[in-house]
Amino acid sequence: MFDSDFLKQLEYLSLLSKRMFQGQLLAQRRTMQTGGGIEFSDHREYMHGDDLRYLDWNVYARHGDLLLKRFQEEEDLHVYLLLDASQSMEVDETFATADAADPPKFKLARQIAAALAYIALADLDRVSIVAYADGVKVVMPLVRGKDQILSVLRFLEGLNCHGERTDLRRTVGEFVGRAPRTGLAIIISDLFDQDGFREGVDRLRYAQFEPHVIQIHTRQEADPKLLGDVQLVDCETGTEKKVTVTERKLRHYKQLFETFVQEVETYCRTHGLAHTRTTTDVPFDAVLLKMMRAAAVG
Repeated sequence: MFDSDFLKQLEYLSLLSKRMFQGQLLAQRRTMQTGGGIEFSDHREYMHGDDLRYLDWNVYARHGDLLLKRFQEEEDLHVYLLLDASQSMEVDETFATADAADPPKFKLARQIAAALAYIALADLDRVSIVAYADGVKVVMPLVRGKDQILSVLRFLEGLNCHGERTDLRRTVGEFVGRAPRTGLAIIISDLFDQDGFREGVDRLRYAQFEPHVIQIHTRQEADPKLLGDVQLVDCETGTEKKVTVTERKLRHYKQLFETFVQEVETYCRTHGLAHTRTTTDVPFDAVLLKMMRAAAVG
C-alpha cells in the first residue's frame, strides 16, 4: 500500500502545503516569552527583577519608558491521529465485510493518516497514532523527524480492523489519560458509533485538545442499491435482521443518512472545528488538497 510512488506523493503534498498554503494544514502553536524568541510580538512594562538585557533601549532613549521586548516562540505541535479500526471500517462497497487485504475505508483512512503524519514530521512536529474501536487498541508513541516516516508506515501497514463496536467516548477517555500533552487530535473515522460521536469530541475539547474530524464513508452507505427481501447483519455486533426493502424505506434511509451527515457538519461548524468528509472513491491526495484549501481559507 505504501510504495515508492506513494512516498513521492507524500513529499509533493508536504512541499505544496508549505509553498502554496503556508503550512496552514496543521495549526501552529506559539508560546509567549520575554526576550530571546523568534518573532517580536509586543512590549510589557519592566518589573523589578526582570533581565535588563531584554529592555528596549531604543524606546527608553526616545521616551524614557522602561519596556521589555516580548517574543513569540514556536513550540512543537503534538499531532495525535485517532484512527478508527473498528469492523465498520472494513465494509466494502457492497455492504459486505471485505475479504481483500485493503478494505476501501480502512485503506483510505491509513493513507490519509500517513500523509498527515509525513507533513507534520517534515515540520518537526511530534506525531502519535492511536488505533481504536471499542477503546484504544494499539498506540504508536510520539515520534519526531522526517526520518521516522518509515516506522509510521510500518505501523499503519500492520494494523487491522477489530473490536466488537465503536466507542469514541471511551476511547477518548483512555487517550486523554495517556497523552503527555495536548495538541491537535485528528479523528479519522466513519463515525458509525452507536452512542454517537459528540461525547468523545466534546471530551477532547474540554481537555484542551484541538479536534479535527475526517469522516469517511462509501457511496453505497449513502445511497444503497438494495430492494426486496434482505438479511442485514451488523458487522460490529453481529445482530441480524430480516427486512423487506421498499422504495419508501430506501428513501427514508437516505434521509436519515443525510441528516446524520448534516449533524456532524453542524456540530463541527458550531464549535469551530475543522471537518472534512469524503467517500472512498476519492484519492487520498485529493482529500489532502481539499483540507489544505479549507485551512488556507479558514
